[in-house]
Amino acid sequence: MDVHGRDLRYFAAVAEELNFTRAAERLFVSQPALSKQIRMLEKQVGADLFHRDRRAVRLTVVGKALLPHARGMLAAWEAAEAAVEEAKAAELHTLVIGMSTSPGRGLLPALRTRLVSRHPHARPVLRQVNWADPSAGLADGSSDVAFVWLPLPDGDRYRYAVVAQEPRLVALPQGHPLAARAAADSEGAVDFADLLDEPFLALPSEAGPLRDYWLALDARDDRAPRIGGVVGSAEETHEAVANGQGVALLATGNASLVVRDEVIAVPVRGISPSHLAVAARRDDERPLVVAYLAAAAKVAAGTSRTAPPP
Repeated sequence: MDVHGRDLRYFAAVAEELNFTRAAERLFVSQPALSKQIRMLEKQVGADLFHRDRRAVRLTVVGKALLPHARGMLAAWEAAEAAVEEAKAAELHTLVIGMSTSPGRGLLPALRTRLVSRHPHARPVLRQVNWADPSAGLADGSSDVAFVWLPLPDGDRYRYAVVAQEPRLVALPQGHPLAARAAADSEGAVDFADLLDEPFLALPSEAGPLRDYWLALDARDDRAPRIGGVVGSAEETHEAVANGQGVALLATGNASLVVRDEVIAVPVRGISPSHLAVAARRDDERPLVVAYLAAAAKVAAGTSRTAPPP
């Protein structure tokens, strides 16, 4: 039998009212339409569901057998509808924020405050993404917005607001000869030219142009870097530097993730600063996405007004 939920609702209403007129009023349908649907249901069942006469309406034995199951199916469908609505509401208010490492810099609480002030029901959810994905989940749609380092592969697919511009440092083992050179330098820095022969730790090849950026290919005058190892997290970077596998470029704001236990970081002259951005897919105009990008732009503008000159 292919019985519709409407048929079961009509049947249950008549069974509870034992009166077609009252049941029709309860259902906001005409009595003839209700009677027709009950007859069609009886035809599908292959038996009468009600005894009808001019004085009363009573359930038949078959009707009594069907009623608890009809009520159960209607209750199950109501629960399903409620679950669907709850899921739709959660999806509507959830914003998945991708990141490869914690952005720090006070950005997450500042952006959350601005987002929730405009969208009180917003539910930001943080998602950690491996360094092999430089889009932090934007490319495959697993993140709605993301903290990313520029440049982004397929940059035309995204729009973004830069929330931090910082000098790049180099992470070194504490006993490295360049650490002593930096200590003796008036600025406490090293020149990138002094790093050209060093083995470098690289992002996974899937990171594309971002891998090239953190190897500073644009400052090497076509000299290929020596790759000492491939790293996919801040912890792996710390361990590889500490074990002497290679050196690694870092953004100033991320140094604390790597610098500890015999690993130090010193400024590097001769390379461009790093840029951390909040990005989204260019064609994603959902209100929470737009609001988060707008919040990022405002936070960035406030930071640039209060930051000291470089």
